[in-house]
Parts: sequence; structure tokens; C-alpha cells
Amino acid sequence: MTSPAPPPDPLVRLPSSYVDLPAGWERVSADGPGPFVTSETLRRPDGTLAKWRSRAHRKAGHAPFVTRWMAALFALGSACFLVASVASQWASTSRPAIGVVFFVGSLLFTAAAYLQYGEVVNVHREPGRRARRLRLRPASWEPKRIDWLAGSIQLIGTLLFNVSTFLALQHGLDARQADLRVWAPDAAGSVCFLVASALAYAEVCHRWWCLHRHSMSWWIVALNLTGAVAFGLAAIASLVEPSTDELVNVRIANAGTSLGAVCFLIGAILLAPEATRATRSARPRSRPAPVRTP
Repeated sequence: MTSPAPPPDPLVRLPSSYVDLPAGWERVSADGPGPFVTSETLRRPDGTLAKWRSRAHRKAGHAPFVTRWMAALFALGSACFLVASVASQWASTSRPAIGVVFFVGSLLFTAAAYLQYGEVVNVHREPGRRARRLRLRPASWEPKRIDWLAGSIQLIGTLLFNVSTFLALQHGLDARQADLRVWAPDAAGSVCFLVASALAYAEVCHRWWCLHRHSMSWWIVALNLTGAVAFGLAAIASLVEPSTDELVNVRIANAGTSLGAVCFLIGAILLAPEATRATRSARPRSRPAPVRTP
């Protein structure tokens, strides 16, 4: 049986998350990286405590079919980048065909990233309760939420990848044109992925660094952060040197893209099981009926 917690000091003003507390609920404590609130301890009207965590709350309250689509699109986009990067290094596939695969993969990433952004924007606001109906807001402005920042920045990164992979399909670009039209948006997109992944990692950790090897959510964000670092290294190696019209290091560029795609692929596959676990954990547990004595 959970023992009631001591009442919070009325003189202490706690930072709060985006959740709206039902009547009779109180905030006991809050935690999170920097200015962000990603975890709260709440007191129910009966005096017992409830633990609220932003990512688990969001995953438990989202529609299952949206989560499955998001996971599938991220996985397919990652697979496209993996196949294209491996083909660039080892296969004899024509360069235009490889470029098309990269572009298709970037479009799949953007579709998945928008579903992820929509998951953040349309999350329900009450703790311990699933939404009665699906919200369909297309966008919002909530920069004080770490998950909103992560989703928004990642979506911008995918749009930059759309630009870079599309312009890479053009023929006859010299080194200056390739660096300006292809490399610059690719590098900016990689920075967006790195920042978004770091924010998502901090959301799960409730601080900027942690090691939770038994948490599926931790593995997902850790894999995505590793993938973002690998994409960043690939972007650095993809700069075209004007003196030779060649990439700085083709092998590192392809290897970094391949490693990043593998990490993103595994992370995408784990998204659906993570949501299922979060939903099961959020279900209210039935309490045994009291035994009446004669």
C-alpha cells in the first residue's frame, strides 16, 4: 500500500509540465534537464502518489495505428539510406539510381518525423487517463517543452535532407555548387538530427546524461543519438574539395551513413513495442473488493 506523502511547502513554487491536473490533484516534486520538466510526482485526491514521465505519458496516450505507421516509415527511410550508402561503396549501381533511393528515404523520414511531431502536439493533457478522442492539431508553439523542441528540430532536419538529396540528383555540379546546394543543407540537417536526438535522450534520462540499460526507451534514444553522430561524421566527410572535385573521405561518408541508418532502423523497430509497454503500464490496476465481515 502506498503511503501518503507529506504536503509540499506552500512557499515553494514548483516548475510544472504541460499536464493539466484534475480537481484534487497536487504537484509534489518536479525533475528534468535544465529548464525542462520531464518527470513529476503527483498526489491524487486520496493521498497516494503517481509518477508522471513525459515520454511514457505521450507513448501511452497515442493512437496505436499512428505509432505503427511512424515506426514503419522511419524503418523504411533508414533502410533506403542503408541500401544507398552500401551501394555507393560496394555495388556497381548507377549514381542516379542511388540518388533516387536517398531522396525517397528522405521523404519517408519527413513523413515519419511529422507523425512524431503530431504525437507531441496532440498529446492529451491529463495524467493517468487516455484521451477519449484523437486530437488533430496540425501544429503548435510550445518551446518550453523538450519533446516539442526535439520533434520540431528533427522535422526541420528531415526537410533539409529533402533539399540536399533532391539537389544531389542534378548533374554537372562543380565543387562550389555541390558544397552550397547539397553539402550545406545536408550538414545543417545533420546538426538538427544531433540536437534533436540529444534533447530526446535528455527527456528519457531527466538529465543530460544517464545509463539505463534495462529501459527500452533509453535504448531507442541512445541508438538515435549514436545514429545522429554517425550522420554528422558522414556529413563532414562529404564536403567536396575544390582542388579535386572529390569528397573529403568517401569511405567515412558511406560508413557513417550506413552506421547511422542501422541505428535509426533498430530504434524504429523498437518504437511499437515501447508504446505497447507504456500503454500497459498506464492502465489502472484493479483493486480487490473489500471483504465485509458479518
